[in-house]
Amino acid sequence: MRWIDNHCHLESDTLAEVVVQAAAAGVERMIDVGTDAASSIAAVAMAAASERVWATVGVHPHEASRGIGGIEGLLGSDRVVAVGESGLDYHYNYSPPEDQQVVFAAQIEMAHRHRLPLVIHTREAWDDTFAILDSGGVPERTVFHCFTGGVEEARAALDRGAYLSFSGIVSFPSADDVRAAAELCPLDRTLVETDSPYLAPVPLRGRPNSPANLPLVGEAVARVHGVASELVAEHTWENATAFYQLEP
Repeated sequence: MRWIDNHCHLESDTLAEVVVQAAAAGVERMIDVGTDAASSIAAVAMAAASERVWATVGVHPHEASRGIGGIEGLLGSDRVVAVGESGLDYHYNYSPPEDQQVVFAAQIEMAHRHRLPLVIHTREAWDDTFAILDSGGVPERTVFHCFTGGVEEARAALDRGAYLSFSGIVSFPSADDVRAAAELCPLDRTLVETDSPYLAPVPLRGRPNSPANLPLVGEAVARVHGVASELVAEHTWENATAFYQLEP
């Protein structure tokens, strides 16, 4: 089985080790996600250092109060495959909601202008997320990363043509809503991720996460659909390859 970790956060000092461990587990490709200018620059550098890693460039809602200066200039690299992670997070409100909304809208526009996919983080902000997306126009390739909604939110995202990416949360005993969303989501619109170093899947919950653990997420999605893990691996590999326009 071949897997693509659709969303992870890598560190330069452990990159070589993480890549080797991931490959040994069948995780052959990783999307390293930027959350501000500094992490986006680092992601581009790590993608340049490893043929198994690609980068996204974006400003997380937690960082929105700092603006998006310096982000767009990174989009010219051929190792950058998406804008984000962008979006809204009203759980913590580390940045004021008004700043989050402005920066999210700017990144939607950026994705359109550069014809790149959009990576969305949304938490306790579904109505505003969909409203801003509808206003700016949903980019042709859009993914809701680490999907934490239920059936209603999943249907709203799918109706807008988006993909849903499931993390280790789909394996948590309390995550019935997420599993219901995963069951609703067709396999040809499903992606899988670790969001490492966060959200290690069962039975590793509570430990630092790593891309090598992605097959456990895939197995949890497979159980939801009642299919073999090989089928989930095949679909999510093809989906991510097409979504990010990676080499076959």
